[in-house]
Parts: sequence; C-alpha cells; structure tokens
Amino acid sequence: MATFVHLTPEKNIKSIQRTGIKAANGQNGYPDGFFAQAVTPNFYISHQWLRELKRGGQRTLCGVYFRIPDDEMVWVGHYNQSLVQVSAAEAIGIILHHDSPLGYQVYIPRCVVAKEIIRVSHLPQNIGWRYYPEAHGQEPCGCPICLRRGEIKSRGIREEWENKMK
Repeated sequence: MATFVHLTPEKNIKSIQRTGIKAANGQNGYPDGFFAQAVTPNFYISHQWLRELKRGGQRTLCGVYFRIPDDEMVWVGHYNQSLVQVSAAEAIGIILHHDSPLGYQVYIPRCVVAKEIIRVSHLPQNIGWRYYPEAHGQEPCGCPICLRRGEIKSRGIREEWENKMK
C-alpha cells in the first residue's frame, strides 16, 4: 500500500476524520480529485508544500496520512509542468529517485474514505518553501502577480520592487 499525506487547514480535520477527504472539481483536463504528497523517509520532502499553502491565509495546516493500493492510478509531476498518469507505487518511486524532488506533487483522482486514513498529525508550521522551491536566499519579486496583497511584509517588498523599476 502506498502512503501519501494531504495538507489541510486544521478546521477541516474533524470532518475529514468522519467522512474522509473529498475530491474537488477537476480542472485543466484532470478528473475530480485532490493534491497530496508521497510520504518519503525525508520529512522535509514529504511536507514541502506546507509554507506555500499557508500563503493562502490559513494559520495552521495539518497532515492527513492515508494509504491507497500500489496499483491505483494517480497523476504525478512538477507543479509547473504537465502531470503524468502512473500507479501510486511508481509515483512514489519518481519522487524518491528524482535528483531534485522539490516542487513535485501527486494528484489523487478520487475521494479517500475515512477507513483509508491512517493518522492525522499536527505539523511544525515552518517546513517547506515559499514562492518556488529554489527561492530561499533570493530576493522575492514584488510585482502584483507574484506578491499577493496582504502577505507578510508585502508592502515593503512591493515598495522596494517599485523603486528598482524606476
């Protein structure tokens, strides 16, 4: 059985424990489903999306760990590339054996019922990357597309960017 983790706001945990993880409406040609990440021996890789997802305004995200059959078909790929359809076991192998697995994601094309959930965990809230996987140590872009209004320190970053553009 392949093990994955789905990161979700803490407020959703009771509902997920009761009914499972619901599939969202599919977009860009993908069927209804949700995003998850393969559970690997590297805790950082398995939970790399946490800080980026927190940019959406959630204060506390939790991990919902679940198992699906190894031969079940899922979609896997880098966030800014097309996803490919492979078995769950192959998806884990792709992430484990890639030179740089940061930015990879798995799309589960169905709901996960409560029986498939093996545990729910509160996570440290400072894991992962923001903006893009290689962003650490580089100046953030202050353009209105990259920097959303209301983000932490966004006004200063935007003002600095506008001064550089003059």
